Amino acid sequence: MLTTLVAPRLILAGGGAVAKVADVLAQLGLSRPLVVTDPWMVSSGTVNRCLDPLRAAGLAAEVFSDTVPDPTDTVIEAGVAVLKAGTYDCLIGFGGGSPMDTAKAMAILAAAPDGAHIRDFKIPAQANRAALPVIGIPTTAGTGSEATRFTVVTDTARDEKMLIAGLGALPLAAIVDHELTYTVPPRITADTGIDSLTHALEAFVSAKKNVFSDDYARQAMRLIAPNLRKVYANPRDEEAREAMMRGATLAGLAFSNASVALVHGMSRPIGAHFHVPHGLSNAMLLPAVTRFSLQSALPRYAEAARIMGVADAREGDQSAATRLVEELEALNAELSVPTPRAHGIEESRWNGLLDTMAAQALASGSPANNPRVPDAAEIVALYRQAYG
Repeated sequence: MLTTLVAPRLILAGGGAVAKVADVLAQLGLSRPLVVTDPWMVSSGTVNRCLDPLRAAGLAAEVFSDTVPDPTDTVIEAGVAVLKAGTYDCLIGFGGGSPMDTAKAMAILAAAPDGAHIRDFKIPAQANRAALPVIGIPTTAGTGSEATRFTVVTDTARDEKMLIAGLGALPLAAIVDHELTYTVPPRITADTGIDSLTHALEAFVSAKKNVFSDDYARQAMRLIAPNLRKVYANPRDEEAREAMMRGATLAGLAFSNASVALVHGMSRPIGAHFHVPHGLSNAMLLPAVTRFSLQSALPRYAEAARIMGVADAREGDQSAATRLVEELEALNAELSVPTPRAHGIEESRWNGLLDTMAAQALASGSPANNPRVPDAAEIVALYRQAYG
């Protein structure tokens, strides 16, 4: 059986790694970066962790900071206009998943003919061309976008989060520095951490899993499961922060080489219609979707429970898998993950969009990778169950 494995050409990881950003560019023959980040990274001065070493090396780095949470097609178009107006030879996505996804989508759209729209590249299309290479520098331990061949963009005209996949979205390099996560607030730490756990678990049970993605997913779960509560309670726990950052990148490699599944398929419409952060919407859904899927991949879910340390080798698969669901529910409770109701989403609006969200989830293709493939009615029932 043939297996394809994709990953960035270079990954530099460890405390203080961001200070070597100019060295990484030099190794790759690059010298004219456009740094794609968000307004908070600029106003807080955090972006200078990237800019200072570039400028110290004599590189005239420019900044595009008009990104938004859950990147939109309009922001991508604005970024491409900035990109085409300069003489850049690479993009640096600096921040959480949104700046990195924005940089990827900009590179893809900039390679397209004039008049193209980013929706032209949503799956099942393959976005294999990029105008410029992307270097990902994450500041959260969550999305794994620095290591994946995916980007997600909201189509503002259709209120649809579009999954875009292909080699054009794969960063050329990643700089993974856990010290950048010390100041991440507890809510974002929790949401991005559960996001990375979801990546690993879904890759592990996905219909598209393989021996390489399994190795990445197993190690990601080993790192994330015992450390997520630690970094939520103590943001300065360096050992736990390093483990979470490494786990998030490995989880990104896992699902980039397998796929995500039903949680992500259902999560994207929640983000598009209600502007719930991606990691939080994953967390809202993860226990219910795992319970729904359990019997269709019982040995896999049981193994995940053992890897995460919530069951031991003496327990049978049914007991171990049940403990996994209990752990995911306990994790949500301890990390104060709200239900959609508690988050403030009106029940009438939620119910009014259920059929639309179910259709969009199915159209994304991700539910087809789930161990138990749902129909639209089952997705609607899961949305109702998750509402709270």
